[in-house]
Amino acid sequence: MSRVRARVQRGRRGWAPGGIVTYAADRLHEEVAYVAYHFHWSWDSILDLEHPDRLRYVAEIARINTRISQGR
Repeated sequence: MSRVRARVQRGRRGWAPGGIVTYAADRLHEEVAYVAYHFHWSWDSILDLEHPDRLRYVAEIARINTRISQGR
């Protein structure tokens, strides 16, 4: 089992996290890389976020990038 899948299924503290347990590993990597690139947070810090919170950060980063690219 991959490290990501094991962490998603088991959680950081050894118990199953709430929310989506079978989240696609590729999508998870994309989200973690995106947040890590922009905020310079560690892998563990990002994975410790609840799924909705991580998606919110992804959306906010995208909005900021859009505003910057449009010169606003």
